[in-house]
Amino acid sequence: MGRVDDHDSLRALVRGFLALERDVLVLSVAMFAFSLGFQMTSRYVPRYMSVLGAGAVAIGLFGTFGNLIGAVYPYPGGVFSDRIGSRVALTLFGIASTLGFVVWLFAASFGVVAVPAVGTTVELLGREFVVGWLEPASIPVGIFLGLALAQAWKSFGLGATFAVVKQAIEPDRLATGFASTETFRRSAFLLGPLFAASVLSVFAFETGFRVILAVAAAFGLGATLAQHILYDASEDSLGKSFEGVSTVINDLRAMPPELRPLLAADTLVRFANGMVYVFFVIVVTEFLSVGVRLPIVGRLSPDAYFGVLLAIEMLVALVVMIPVSRLSRRVGLKPVVALGFAVYAVFPVLLINAPESAAVLAALFAFSGLRFAGLPAHKALIVGPAEAGTGGRVTGSYYLVRNTVVIPSAAIGGAIYALSPRAAFGGATLIGLVGVGLFLAIGKDFEAAVTT
Repeated sequence: MGRVDDHDSLRALVRGFLALERDVLVLSVAMFAFSLGFQMTSRYVPRYMSVLGAGAVAIGLFGTFGNLIGAVYPYPGGVFSDRIGSRVALTLFGIASTLGFVVWLFAASFGVVAVPAVGTTVELLGREFVVGWLEPASIPVGIFLGLALAQAWKSFGLGATFAVVKQAIEPDRLATGFASTETFRRSAFLLGPLFAASVLSVFAFETGFRVILAVAAAFGLGATLAQHILYDASEDSLGKSFEGVSTVINDLRAMPPELRPLLAADTLVRFANGMVYVFFVIVVTEFLSVGVRLPIVGRLSPDAYFGVLLAIEMLVALVVMIPVSRLSRRVGLKPVVALGFAVYAVFPVLLINAPESAAVLAALFAFSGLRFAGLPAHKALIVGPAEAGTGGRVTGSYYLVRNTVVIPSAAIGGAIYALSPRAAFGGATLIGLVGVGLFLAIGKDFEAAVTT
């Protein structure tokens, strides 16, 4: 019976997608193009920085800068889109993202900013500990400037993409509209790393990655032109200006108390992951330096194999998301969310201690894909306690707090990684497990989601 339901759901999704308004189809294609470009480049940028001479501290600062952008961009981007209209906003954001890929392509030409070594030793409980980092950091300006531009469509344009779907789709079909755009976006998460792996299997990393960046820029330019020409702006509505910081403060105060344990645990888990996330590619390609020989493809370098590992992770995520979301209706949301948190928490220590084995790494990244299984339940647990008509504000407040707290995580992880990679990854797992334990102890379930 479950298989029939799944097939019926798939057919309904296809029928709904084919019946969507042109604006949503255009948006879906643009979302695919930009997601493809970002997914086949962003996970490799720390490795690119390493090749350009940047150390762990600079890579950690890059991760923190990305966290800052992810936290800060969406709100002003949404306000800006409301003021000038979605079509113009998305075109400007698309141009910025395309330029970001180009800046990354020529990052070596922008020079570096040298940060002097900082560090001192302190004695605690009879032992000496190092505070700070003991190596100078060379920060490639082009990498940071490129990120500020490349993430524009993804983060600045978040509000505009939601607005396009909302104004193009009837209220009773909104879920189908969002499902279509999300399907396009997630498929790019799978295909982007595979494309990167195929290019890097032919070229050495520095040359191959520049080829990937050029392709990403071409995708971005094509998507920008397509959405500007094909998108119908006649239905765009212009909103009012921002009413003030007091609105944000009031929304934070109005957050349902049931969400506070989830928010605290989620923030700890994401902070832990943020400490080491940018170093996953460094661990695979430099720390472990694991490649693989495939029967038809031949030998894959560690750089190329990392793309395959990312594809394995996303494939598992796509396969398990729907079955696990169905399971959550029987067992409740809390166990499923806890599973996702636990995967987030233990993956770092498993990765840093993994043997130099391609098969073990494949299994580990497949395991990592299970963290996505809890995403639908997690979102339901966030919006579930919200009163009618407040779901958007509750969700926005939740992510604002979480993303703001997580901002410095990568910089802290980078400073620790510069001294000891195992300490950074082990510390991340320890913090993550504290978050999991906190959620299991005091986290609340959304009772309406449990069915018998």
